[in-house]
Amino acid sequence: MTDLYTRSGSACELCTSTNNLSAYAIPPQSDASTEQSLLICDICEDQINNPDRVDANHWRCLNDSMWSQVPAVQVMAWRMLTRLSAEGWPQDLLDMLYLDDETLAWAKSDSAEEDDNVIHKDSNGAVLAAGDTVTLIKDLDVKGTSFTAKRGTAVRNISLVSSNEEHIEGRVNGTQIVILTKFVKRAN
Repeated sequence: MTDLYTRSGSACELCTSTNNLSAYAIPPQSDASTEQSLLICDICEDQINNPDRVDANHWRCLNDSMWSQVPAVQVMAWRMLTRLSAEGWPQDLLDMLYLDDETLAWAKSDSAEEDDNVIHKDSNGAVLAAGDTVTLIKDLDVKGTSFTAKRGTAVRNISLVSSNEEHIEGRVNGTQIVILTKFVKRAN
């Protein structure tokens, strides 16, 4: 733990907070060594462990911490930016972030098992991937708004809902919405 405090300058390695710091072993196969752990604040830890409590604005700090030379910091920055990529700005940061092959494999190891079990398919049975562009095949009333997403609308840079193979997320008219896969077709 002393090594983590020294490496981090006694601040959260993700958001630079100096309050309520603790060691965080990066899942799924961390050996709890300094190389596979981070010093993070309780806010970052809570949001990493509880995706339903994530405050996207808190993670704007990754704009700075993603440039760390520490692979463990790079891994968590990549994972959080990937989790938040539907917000728009995190995708821009992901596009700039370079990880060597070994670090990228480590970053992806957390979500690989979960993503392998859920396959998203469009109305024609084509497999969808995060970042794809899809076209709406039906007019859709968007709940909570006063507009209808029209048939033929292109939804770019979709994200997949990992817990439900029938749901994807994307922006229509500047609003982030959940779309049923049976109402889209993948653009070529």
